[in-house]
Amino acid sequence: MGSVSLKIGDGTSRFRRAAMYSSAINITKFFSLLTTILFALYAFTSSPKDRQNHLLHHTRNNISLISEHVSLILREIDSSKKKLAKIDKERLGYESLDLSRPHLANELKLFLQPRQLPMGKDSRTGITEMVASVGHSCVKSVDLLSRYMAYKVSGPCPDDWSVAQKLILRGCEPLPRRRCFAKSVPKVGLDPFPISLWKPVGDKNVIWSGLECKSFECLNSKKMSRGCVGCFDLVGGYENQKFVKSRGKNEFLIDDVLALGSGGVRIGFDIGGGSGTFAARMAERNVTVITSTLNIDAPISEFIAARGLFPLFLSLDHRFPFYDNTFDFVHVAGGLYMGERPEKLEFLMFDIDRILRAGGLFWLDNFCCPNNEKKSDLISLIERFTYKKLKWVVGEKVDSAGSGKIEVYLSAVLQKPVRA
Repeated sequence: MGSVSLKIGDGTSRFRRAAMYSSAINITKFFSLLTTILFALYAFTSSPKDRQNHLLHHTRNNISLISEHVSLILREIDSSKKKLAKIDKERLGYESLDLSRPHLANELKLFLQPRQLPMGKDSRTGITEMVASVGHSCVKSVDLLSRYMAYKVSGPCPDDWSVAQKLILRGCEPLPRRRCFAKSVPKVGLDPFPISLWKPVGDKNVIWSGLECKSFECLNSKKMSRGCVGCFDLVGGYENQKFVKSRGKNEFLIDDVLALGSGGVRIGFDIGGGSGTFAARMAERNVTVITSTLNIDAPISEFIAARGLFPLFLSLDHRFPFYDNTFDFVHVAGGLYMGERPEKLEFLMFDIDRILRAGGLFWLDNFCCPNNEKKSDLISLIERFTYKKLKWVVGEKVDSAGSGKIEVYLSAVLQKPVRA
């Protein structure tokens, strides 16, 4: 069985391959010319008698010499073929995940096998085969990945969404496709849009397997995160007041922010959007918002979908699957902290900048900085992008975890400039 890679390579141009073939051809021509010269030299310098006496000897020697030359040429050609195969492999971006390992799921092997293009080499891209798109870190979790791919073809998928999310959080993203039927959940009592935006979601409309809580009442009694305290209570809690009623200077009203948009606001992307309330408020204003989610301790994706909104199941380390300059605005909630790896936040910020159109708005909503040093680092990073500051508020709050520690919060609305 062949091997498949999970790492993007540096690529090699067709000129290098042409050079290798040219080298092999030049070697062949050189030895052919050399042989011809040796025969000619012998013919003009030797006497008829010498030729007769030594013809057999020289013929044998020449045959031996030619045989060695041919062997050398064949070795050079074989070496060139191996180098070209390696170049093609690197150009496709693949190192190796050993598919011959024991106990590896057959479905994983099938999915990862390269597929030859039906019409041969593609003249535009130079590729000869299509390779499955799988995260490079899957190679570090191959046993768990094999477990994820162990199922009956055309049968029901295992109840293993938590395994899939664990792989995603380990960097195994995107996941391989599967040939099984996901568990079907009857969606009963769903209201039509836009009534669905603020109607409670029934407990039976989501999958609770792998979660500690088995009801939304249980979830609302817990603090899920800084931005999700009672966030599944759409009637009795603060959730239905967010973005339309401010509880402090760091909380901006949605209409005030929309008024800052130049050229209109039509589509947006919400990162770390909790239970989807920001997208709901935007939907009320005829603005389409996609909310990135993970089901951390709660069926967040299903909850957002039940409200008639668009959840996108991916981690913050995933390159956003959108083309450049797509969105009119990007909203980022408080859960953006990337630990002690500032370059991780840089990668994220550059990807946000990529998908945001010129003149678009970047709304940083209650970003928590553990201390003033982290706040300075964040401000320094933001200023590198030369965004125009339309709103900018720095505030302090006592740590809600009860430690009494003062935390710094930054809220800002920034406008992306036009760059040459």
